[in-house]
Amino acid sequence: MPLLAAVLMAATLHATPARPPETYIGRDGGLRVKPPRLELEVTIDGKLDEPAWQQAAILTGFSQFSPQDGVPAADSTQVLVWYSATAIHFGIRAFESHGAVHATLADRDKISSDDNVQIFLGTFHDKRQAMVFGVNPFGVQMDGTLVENGQTLTAAWSGAQAARLSPNLNQDFVFSSKGRLTDYGYEVEIRIPFRSIKYQSADDQDWDLNIVRDVQHSGYEDSWAPAKRANPSFLAQAGALTGLRGMSRGLLVVDANPVVTQKLIGAPGPSGWGYGQSTPQLGVSARWGITNNLTLSGTAHPDFAEVESDAGKIVLDPRNALSFPEKRPFFLDGAEQFAVPSGLIYTRRIVEPAGAVKLSGKAMGTTIGFLTALDDASLSATGHDEARYGIVRLQRDLGGQSRLGAAYTDRELAGDMNRVADIDSRVVFGGLYSATMQYAQSWTRTGANSLDGELWTAILNRTGKNFGLRYTFSGTSPDFRTQSGFITRTGVTNAVVDNHYTWFQERGGAFDNITLDVQGSDAWQSANFARHGDAQDKKLHFSLSSSLQGGWGVGAAVYWESFGYDDKLYSGYRIERTLGTTVDTIPFVGTPRVPNRDYVITLNTPKFSSFSGSLVYIFGQDENFFEWAQADIYYVSAALSFRPTDQIRVDGTYDYSAYRRRTDGTQAGRTVIPRVKMEYQLTRSIFFRAVGELDVTEQDDLRDETRTGFPLIINGSKALASKTQTFRGDVLFSYQPTPGTVMFLGYGGQADGLTDPRSRFVSAPLIRDADHLFFKLSYLFHL
Repeated sequence: MPLLAAVLMAATLHATPARPPETYIGRDGGLRVKPPRLELEVTIDGKLDEPAWQQAAILTGFSQFSPQDGVPAADSTQVLVWYSATAIHFGIRAFESHGAVHATLADRDKISSDDNVQIFLGTFHDKRQAMVFGVNPFGVQMDGTLVENGQTLTAAWSGAQAARLSPNLNQDFVFSSKGRLTDYGYEVEIRIPFRSIKYQSADDQDWDLNIVRDVQHSGYEDSWAPAKRANPSFLAQAGALTGLRGMSRGLLVVDANPVVTQKLIGAPGPSGWGYGQSTPQLGVSARWGITNNLTLSGTAHPDFAEVESDAGKIVLDPRNALSFPEKRPFFLDGAEQFAVPSGLIYTRRIVEPAGAVKLSGKAMGTTIGFLTALDDASLSATGHDEARYGIVRLQRDLGGQSRLGAAYTDRELAGDMNRVADIDSRVVFGGLYSATMQYAQSWTRTGANSLDGELWTAILNRTGKNFGLRYTFSGTSPDFRTQSGFITRTGVTNAVVDNHYTWFQERGGAFDNITLDVQGSDAWQSANFARHGDAQDKKLHFSLSSSLQGGWGVGAAVYWESFGYDDKLYSGYRIERTLGTTVDTIPFVGTPRVPNRDYVITLNTPKFSSFSGSLVYIFGQDENFFEWAQADIYYVSAALSFRPTDQIRVDGTYDYSAYRRRTDGTQAGRTVIPRVKMEYQLTRSIFFRAVGELDVTEQDDLRDETRTGFPLIINGSKALASKTQTFRGDVLFSYQPTPGTVMFLGYGGQADGLTDPRSRFVSAPLIRDADHLFFKLSYLFHL
């Protein structure tokens, strides 16, 4: 009898139909999702037709977030979610009845011109940081991290206000996705293994969750959680996955990533073009998940990821140094844990590390980042001394959205040292306000010389739907140094007052919103500020920008500016004076102040199915830094992305600046940088790319434009007319089935042309003077 009863009970349970799935409507406040835990496996094929998907929780009821929040989404979206012991699964049904779906077979992280859905997963449930997993309709992946530390959202030229921060796409996670177009829109299937991510160690967990959908034909961005623009945090408004338990990353979570690189460098020699002998370099990186939320990583001889050269930039103000982004996978992994205001940690200072070790994660409400590295001795002046780096970054959560952070960096080389200690905080209050404060101290010793300096920042921000403001007071003392970070300019104190107001129009009008931005700023040399002296640079900017129906963006601005003479910048200048037959030199003192008035026009097209573009055009009067005089300026920055098929992408940029003297209309200087990148995506993992960039810089014979008209002498040499041209080209074959497993085969070359000063602006032929062939092979082992 007991056996018969057991058989009957088992049969009854088997015949009981599965519980219908729960539906969570974001617009109605259904934001706490309890996904089912299923001991099932599915095939990631882009079809949501397996039994597990019939039991998954359903997320629907999206709201529009940008350009207008608080209204129902025009296009319906369903997101299904369930999890097993080893992974969390998402299924997406995106309904599209108003326009064509935009989808290409793009490379990883390059789906911003496609329709896409992004999953914001905050596994520490702190509503401050999230991992972002994005997919386009074909399942092409975009991933990264979003950490909200009070960064500014104002556009560089137009004054337009972004709705939220964009994620940092540098980090790559290992996850599976596949999608397909359907008669109603598109469908995508996603599997995120727990071993690929960090999360809490508790038995029962809640995770932050939001889903964002970008609809390209309208330019709208929809959000499952009905987020408001009038909030200092987008992540704080997320929903949650609740009751997660029984998750496993495996007994030992270790990833090993050996890499082999081979590079041949070519250069002209006495007997013609030749390539130097080199041996393959073997490097390795490894990651150990010590716990669910702490990861220890190490690397030896990582490659510089020189798959593509840094894009050229126009220098508008020679007093400000230019920085370029980090590209090396080891330093990009967990980079958000090392983010510090004012750029006090900049890992590209570690040029060619022989080895490095990193610990990152979050424990007990504290985010931890520790990095130590040893740079190659061949880079030192002696060729035998190794630069040693030690970097620590800690951040502690306070209250709902506030935090307290500290950082310490140390660089030592041959007895010289640079140390920087930092403390910073962000306080969120009043629903709309946030305040960011920072103080840092540096200690630098070079030989017998010592320098101590300070850096400080105070920011008040109001994030209102209509009215917002950002007030900033910051500065560095002249002796502040950071050899582990990047500061564009030291010895300057800045005060900025920025107010903006946005008008919104209901759906159906000609525009979605219009923003008026008024910004005033003063910049002092810090020593002069301490003496209550006059500001060196004074600026007043009026900007008007609008988002139009259909995804168009337009803007116009006028800048009133005044720049004071900088004796440091012109310390090497003198004037060659000719009186009769006598030639001598006298000091260059410049004019005390140069007034400017610039006009700015901006245009952004919608992301059409085959192309999109943007334009910034500036004209008016601006400072001619070549001769320290007012000049007529012409500046153009244009970008065009062309997608003739779902496998071909052509991206072009054109940057142009020219300064013409107001006295006679002659050209003092000009820079032109056209750049074209062409990609052919054969499959999701294989693509071919070619990049070409021409950098042309012209400078006329320089003269004392505002006073005597005599020629200028710079560092002992007469400043004669010159024209330099540099062409850089890269060709690449890439096979990357998963992050960490790659094969690159590429070629990069450079050709230069230098015009003789006597021929002024006549173009010289480009002569190839350097190139290189490179090969990289790496494989990611999961141990």
